[in-house]
Amino acid sequence: MALTFFRGLHTHSFLMYPSSFLSRKNGMLYCTMKSIRGQTETQEKSQHQLKVSTQTQSRKHDDIFKNFEAIIGIETHVQLSTLTKAFCSCPYNYGAQPNTSICPVCMGLPGALPVLSTKVIESAVKVGLALNCNLSLSSKFDRKQYFYPDLPKGYQISQFDIPIATGGYLDVDIPLEFGGGHRKFGITRVHMEEDAGKLLHTGNGSFSQVDLNRAGVPLLEIVSEPDMRTGIEAAEYAAELQRLVRYLGVSNGNMQEGSLRCDVNISIRPIGQLEFGTKVEIKNLNSFSSVSRAIDFEISRQALLHSQGQADQIVQETRLWEEGAQKTVTMRKKEGLADYRYFPEPDLPGVTLTEEYVDGIRCSLPELPEMKRRRYEGMGLNMQDVLFLTNDINVADFFDSAIAEGADVKLAANWIMGDIAAYMKNEKLSINEIQLNSHELVELISSIKGGTISGKIGKEILFELMAKGGTVKGLIKEKNLVQIADPVEIEKMVDKVLADNPKQLEQYRGGKTKLQGYFAGQIMKESKGKANPALLNKILLEKLNAKS
Repeated sequence: MALTFFRGLHTHSFLMYPSSFLSRKNGMLYCTMKSIRGQTETQEKSQHQLKVSTQTQSRKHDDIFKNFEAIIGIETHVQLSTLTKAFCSCPYNYGAQPNTSICPVCMGLPGALPVLSTKVIESAVKVGLALNCNLSLSSKFDRKQYFYPDLPKGYQISQFDIPIATGGYLDVDIPLEFGGGHRKFGITRVHMEEDAGKLLHTGNGSFSQVDLNRAGVPLLEIVSEPDMRTGIEAAEYAAELQRLVRYLGVSNGNMQEGSLRCDVNISIRPIGQLEFGTKVEIKNLNSFSSVSRAIDFEISRQALLHSQGQADQIVQETRLWEEGAQKTVTMRKKEGLADYRYFPEPDLPGVTLTEEYVDGIRCSLPELPEMKRRRYEGMGLNMQDVLFLTNDINVADFFDSAIAEGADVKLAANWIMGDIAAYMKNEKLSINEIQLNSHELVELISSIKGGTISGKIGKEILFELMAKGGTVKGLIKEKNLVQIADPVEIEKMVDKVLADNPKQLEQYRGGKTKLQGYFAGQIMKESKGKANPALLNKILLEKLNAKS
């Protein structure tokens, strides 16, 4: 049936790909697009050839930004973590064998009717509320018409004139290394829609494989206001959206899996001009650093054309970011709204929400990143600490659990951001995958603070707990790690080390006072790391400065 369907499509020539045809081979759908490369080359040749070296771009960068203002908005597609697709019971598992999770509904076969999953509505309401939007108690679905080989129906079920949420905003804290500060970016709308399939292009471009597993997967499209002015602001906005959907539990937000995809719209205008310039879209950026770099390149490209009197060379189009070349290139001319020929989806009823339903979801929302950051600031943590701890909801939960059990706020933050974070990075583990729990971190901090063990011993215990688990008290007892706090015993070790190092002692008393650290290290080694550091240094200084 599927093969018949695609052959049927071929009888009506594709406007975009006039020589395309589709066939099936080894369970995959194939779509040859011999004209794509030629068409892309023709488009590129017809465009102004802009070649700017990195050095030239760097020299002109400051002047460009002094004379022009960038206007940036982002369309973010968030793939929802539902058990089924939006309008059918097919599951979606990233990385599954191609075309193994499809049915007549998501393939768009004649006579198959969609049924909307209530989980999609619930997720949309959660995101709308979290983004401070106005919810539409009555909304509807529409058909967005366009023809592409990975869109089996020839249209996408989406929302057009009555989206489920409008008119919100997102609070973002910019990291200190990027200038710091707080930004509020407007949200135009949030709407529900379905995803298309996926085309896997071959290296020589002679054909493409069509995988429809992703067709019908539920998406939320979040459209920002054009409130951003730099690549950094746009990247931080996208990162905050990722945090938000993860905190809400509606999506894993993994950009590498396509669960969060950003399309950036950029135009520039001379400083002081009110009218927007010609908008260019950069499609499917797959990392936050790519968002920032692609935007900065595109701003420079457009500004250079303006400054050379060739602003008419900037056309409304869709461009792609080439990571290797670090530049944007033309993909296709941008369609207008009229090209999509929207009309109400006749196979789906409208979406009606009640106030009770919305209030129930509002009460179930977790503490969101912005609220958590403000709470942590109130605890006395600096912004660097706050941004690190709130970036991952699991890290934040671990920290909150430790604080709830009485851990010192700053000490807990330092341990998590220091040795624990380094271990997770080195072992490529999340905080939920290490063997340490928050209770044992509290016990460890308490044992060091109370003088039971030294900080050095504490680090050794920490790594043992993260790798193998166990308890702080159990390891202290098992390994006989209780800190030596007896002045007489420490004094004996100090005397032994000084006696064993007469030359260094003479040098210290001759003015090389930095050798105190050497002696302290030797004494700590003698005590196998168990000597109380404060008491050790007190006794050592007395002995070093005593008259011989």
